[in-house]
Amino acid sequence: MTISMHTLPAPFARAATLDTTRFYMGSLMSFLTTGSETGGGLALMEYQGKPGNEPPPHIHLWENEIVYVLDGIMEMYCGDAVMLLHPGEMAFIPCGRPHAFYIRSAQFRALAIVQSVGEQPVALDAYFMQMSSPATSMTLPADPVTYQTEDPAHPVAVAAAHGMQILSPDEAAIALPRYPGFDNPGLGNVDSVRADAITQPTRNQSLAVFGAVAGLWPLAAIETAS
Repeated sequence: MTISMHTLPAPFARAATLDTTRFYMGSLMSFLTTGSETGGGLALMEYQGKPGNEPPPHIHLWENEIVYVLDGIMEMYCGDAVMLLHPGEMAFIPCGRPHAFYIRSAQFRALAIVQSVGEQPVALDAYFMQMSSPATSMTLPADPVTYQTEDPAHPVAVAAAHGMQILSPDEAAIALPRYPGFDNPGLGNVDSVRADAITQPTRNQSLAVFGAVAGLWPLAAIETAS
């Protein structure tokens, strides 16, 4: 077997610095490896956020995702599974599986790795790029635009162009039966973990602002999830 060196990605080293970081919907996103640097096979980002900055329920159609927690606590919802993640723990989200998460600590930092599973290259890094702006510091931005305040049409359109689908309320209710609801973590003391958020959720239909795009998720997938 002959391998042409011209087809191989170049080696490099990189860190989460101001030069590699952007303000993303109230959070910090550091781009450690992008799809354009790996032949479209994978991308690696470092994410820093806080409660209230989480995205609405969604699906990645082109890639698997791994989230590895560095600091803080995450509550990950995928199908009817609820995974409470502490530092040193990870969650694997297969391509095509609806998911959402809450940050359950005052501060949170994690690595997000996405891997292409088909002919399409990874695109989550490009989505983050388009939904962000250059960071001016390595601290969370003050008074930022977040998913709770953004015009829903913008992330929905950008997501669709990058192999993602944001779920409507009806779709989320079927796909994530134990997810309490977007924009309603009900945290109380953000340094504590609410066990009732796992065992006795109350879904909040504030996600209805995304209802105008109901039907993005294929009906077949809804029937499978149910």
